[in-house]
Amino acid sequence: MKIDSLIRVLAGSMVLLSVALVYFVSPWWLLLTCFVGLNLIQSAFTGFCPPSLVLRKLGWLGDDGIIHWGGKP
Repeated sequence: MKIDSLIRVLAGSMVLLSVALVYFVSPWWLLLTCFVGLNLIQSAFTGFCPPSLVLRKLGWLGDDGIIHWGGKP
């Protein structure tokens, strides 16, 4: 899987989780949706993406942008 696809899946999952938390817990969880949206916008302009940093530190993200689950082969 490429990093771009993972970021889209992660962002979509966080937005859906936020919607469920708003419905069941508190409207303050809309701040999570705002954070995800702002992070997507800033990453488009700056290229800085926190999940890619975490994956790179774990050794799961190769230089080619492909994710190797559990480490590089």
